[in-house]
Amino acid sequence: MTNNKISLHTRFKNLNIGDCRWTTGFWADKFKACQESMLPYMEDLLCGDIGHALNNFKIAAGQKEGEHNGMFWHDGDFYKWMEAAMYVYAQNGDEKILQKLDEYISIIAEAQMEDGYLQTQIQLRPNIDRYENRKYHEMYNTGHLLISACVHHQVSGQRNFLDIAIKHADLLYTIFYPETKQFGRFGFNQTQIMGLVELYRVTKNKKYLDLAERFINRRGKYLVEHHSTTEGYPIGDMVQERIPIREASEAAGHAVLALYYYAGAADVYSETGEKALIDALNRLWESVTQKKMYVTGAVGQTHYGASSNRDKIEEGFIDDYMMPNMTAYNETCANICNAMFSYRMLGIEGKSKYADIIELVLFNSALSGISIEGKDYFYANPLRMIHGSRKYNDHESATETPEREPYLECFCCPPNLVRTIAKVSKWAYSLTENGLAVNLYGGNILDTQLLDGSKLRLSQTTQYPWEGQIQIRIEECKSTPFEILLRIPDWAETTTISINGEPIQSAITAGAFLKIEKTWQSGDQILIDMPMDILFLEGHPRIEEVRNQVAVKRGPIVYCIESPDLPEKTSILNIYLDAGAEMVSKHQPDLLGGVTTIEGNLLIRTNGEEGLYRKVLHPKWDTHKTQLVPYFAWSNRGLAEMTVFLPVIWKN
Repeated sequence: MTNNKISLHTRFKNLNIGDCRWTTGFWADKFKACQESMLPYMEDLLCGDIGHALNNFKIAAGQKEGEHNGMFWHDGDFYKWMEAAMYVYAQNGDEKILQKLDEYISIIAEAQMEDGYLQTQIQLRPNIDRYENRKYHEMYNTGHLLISACVHHQVSGQRNFLDIAIKHADLLYTIFYPETKQFGRFGFNQTQIMGLVELYRVTKNKKYLDLAERFINRRGKYLVEHHSTTEGYPIGDMVQERIPIREASEAAGHAVLALYYYAGAADVYSETGEKALIDALNRLWESVTQKKMYVTGAVGQTHYGASSNRDKIEEGFIDDYMMPNMTAYNETCANICNAMFSYRMLGIEGKSKYADIIELVLFNSALSGISIEGKDYFYANPLRMIHGSRKYNDHESATETPEREPYLECFCCPPNLVRTIAKVSKWAYSLTENGLAVNLYGGNILDTQLLDGSKLRLSQTTQYPWEGQIQIRIEECKSTPFEILLRIPDWAETTTISINGEPIQSAITAGAFLKIEKTWQSGDQILIDMPMDILFLEGHPRIEEVRNQVAVKRGPIVYCIESPDLPEKTSILNIYLDAGAEMVSKHQPDLLGGVTTIEGNLLIRTNGEEGLYRKVLHPKWDTHKTQLVPYFAWSNRGLAEMTVFLPVIWKN
């Protein structure tokens, strides 16, 4: 979201892009990698012959000869990269970024048709008509075009990209606002809803909001059977059209499609305040996070399966509590979309639980999608990897290989993740009616204006998430009282807080915002001390795949055991956790980019018969001192087995 300050139905308002800048610590390091490695490497891919995305625009503009290359949604991948570049520019002010984007925008402008249509995958295929079939992902590309153009305008103040978006959206309104059965089920990959709301916020032209709402109102309205615009792609729950969203209570279908849809609906609610819509979104959020989400914040349990209505689905949600580890799909995009949906719900309701999910995703299932150096990617993010368990290389898009790949033919996830890393600082704080909410922790400087126009400048110093101490210092503020809301994570049950050395008297509740309202002065210091205990987490009893197993978590970080930290030829399947053994944390600045590991003794079972079913033998154990590493950092030391959940031995 670029700016929801005009949104009447949000408790928390967004920062302006660039108001918060990372200084030191975890997110500063990730942003540096994004700036110096992720972004330029991805530009080389997308603007060269490997990714071919810019070539597609050049061919459509008449500047180059050739054919379209890449998936139907490849235009959207390029727009996401452009959005990421603008977030980086907002922090570093490098004019070379803006100049290069202007060159790309001029090519896109030439590729755009006179009436505003812009879809290279259709323009370069003379045998396909525009809006012929929704499987060509025109709406997906449209959404990312509109969002990227709005971000570019907000950061740069220029209109060159925005004017392209407006011209395109005007065509979309002309075609899709009228109520016709032909287009009633169009736009299943519905980023256009978010994009249209963004364009409304920027231009104040209500027709874009009206069109966004029209797309929501149509979903689930028409009989679910194939017709000319749906052939060649699954229907029903797969694309969230089995039931209108206002009647829905279960997240269903392709996880990315669903969560983009829910995020777009949340954007529409932010402007309309429709009770039926927010009631549905609350039910769907609960369905996602309480019945279908992994301990890492990942979603989308399976590659191929069926919904609870037995519709065919891909890359998506299946039955509640059905959470396989080895075959977990957990597409990187889906995980990011989980955070995007929660970010919008945080804005609407101002509740800490949404920021807890955002943080869980960011530190775990999102970052697992990219290597430490920022140049290799995962599409799927299982919670257990066993050698030979899948024929990964048979996947036509090379998206399920057991090692990270330097380029994925289906390239939607890498730029989605890079734009998220580039903009995390924008999610760190929100503006409240009379103050500020601290959503995420990390070393930064905030220089912004409160909603009343008064200046606020503060700094945050911390080594979070490796350490639990956070210092927030007021550098400049107004002379009248205002509030600061501090998020106390749901795992931080014994957090202590002091102001200028004096412990606060208010009750501190994990999983809630602590409100401190007072007359603040320059130099005031808030010290937050969160426990960084090592916790064992078990799954709900209905999650059969993790019965008698536990995951290890410290602060917001979920850990795993990886085969490089085990004796040679030891299978992950023979590793057990002794719940009574001492485990300690150790920061290792030279390991995996600098991480805190958890050290302790694990048990290796050394006996057992072969066969599908075998009689139980009294187990024999070897004790092995080793380390657990953060889940996000796995598969950075070569081909490896890995597991998050470990069978546990409980001793009285």
